[in-house]
Amino acid sequence: MSQQNLESLDVEAIREAFPILEREFDGEQVVYLDNAATTQTPDPVVDAMSNYYREYNANVHRGIHHLSQEASIAYEEAHDRVADFIGADGREEIVFTKNTTEAENLIAYAWGLNELGPDDEIVLTEMEHHASLVTWQQIGKRTGADVEYIRVTEDGRLDMDHAREVITDDTAMLSAVHVSNTLGTVNPVSELADIAHEHDALAFIDGAQAVPNRPVDVDAIDADFYAFSGHKMAGPTGIGALYGKQELLEEMEPYLYGGGMIRKVTFEDSSWDDLPWKFEPGTPQIAEAVGLVAAIDWLEELGMERIQAHEEELTRYAYEQLAAEPDVEIYGPGPGPERAGLVGFNVDSVHAHDLASIMNDHAVAIRAGDHCTQPLHDKLGVAASARASFYVYNTKDEVDKLVAAIDDARQLFS
Repeated sequence: MSQQNLESLDVEAIREAFPILEREFDGEQVVYLDNAATTQTPDPVVDAMSNYYREYNANVHRGIHHLSQEASIAYEEAHDRVADFIGADGREEIVFTKNTTEAENLIAYAWGLNELGPDDEIVLTEMEHHASLVTWQQIGKRTGADVEYIRVTEDGRLDMDHAREVITDDTAMLSAVHVSNTLGTVNPVSELADIAHEHDALAFIDGAQAVPNRPVDVDAIDADFYAFSGHKMAGPTGIGALYGKQELLEEMEPYLYGGGMIRKVTFEDSSWDDLPWKFEPGTPQIAEAVGLVAAIDWLEELGMERIQAHEEELTRYAYEQLAAEPDVEIYGPGPGPERAGLVGFNVDSVHAHDLASIMNDHAVAIRAGDHCTQPLHDKLGVAASARASFYVYNTKDEVDKLVAAIDDARQLFS
């Protein structure tokens, strides 16, 4: 079904699940437009986690009593639920992490330190989040592998001709964001994975800004690794997920060691448990896994296609309103399927931090800074940018309040 034919979300009903959106500051109701950093958490997710602590709080895989069995089943089935949500083959391909950053580090250290050498290349994009760029940069320094970057065009898209030049037979790993958290660009990650595979390289896709707002199928993308964070998709903080093709995860050594990930330990040596447990040492994020499942259930009840359509509609409206302002510069592609639900921009003569401060005076929450993409901002020629990012509970009226606050900032700094 095309997005034009999708039934619109009932945003007012959705907002009822978020009491925080009713908060007021100095008589102004909060307008939360910082969703690319962290989304708000709906009541069903909070209730699911509260129910865990009240009804079956116990450690997993360590007890034969009823509470431990209930907690273990919930935790194990959470892997199944995540696998189903993103099109993985099963729980063996889903490793719970704290966030996307830890997932990136897990692969970089567990795979990269063992597999990379001075004759290898790591290919990134110029729009990478520091979680990817800094991690692989440092792994390159440790292993001697070169790091190359796919150029970003003036309109905020990846230069795919350059990608085909940069990815060569020397490339061992491609790491690319599915959606840029600064430009909003939706990258052709399936095409990137295909190019990498043509040269026998692996493809890691950072899905932190994609999984929350659009259908994702890791099998269709053919990513070797794919990661995302719960707190950006109406879930709790402190949990993320790493997808990895089973054969690759089986070949890798663990990244962290301790209890819960071993099969047998002697004074001389140790052997590892089956997937995914060999990558999840210690007491895991049990309550957070329960909350993540509740968030997935809640999102799927709304419908991922409808969520995507809602964000694209809001983004188009915000883009058009901001583009109509002669002193506003917007970064990234124009509205449409190639832009996700955020708009990065600057206002002439108003620093992004000052703009965010004035927005805060109007109870409008946006993000200002380099958004963990300093090299990209250097390429854009700006020290910082403002970013408004949208989610299922945002409205066009809130976009209007954003624009009105910009007008106040302009008058103050004129």
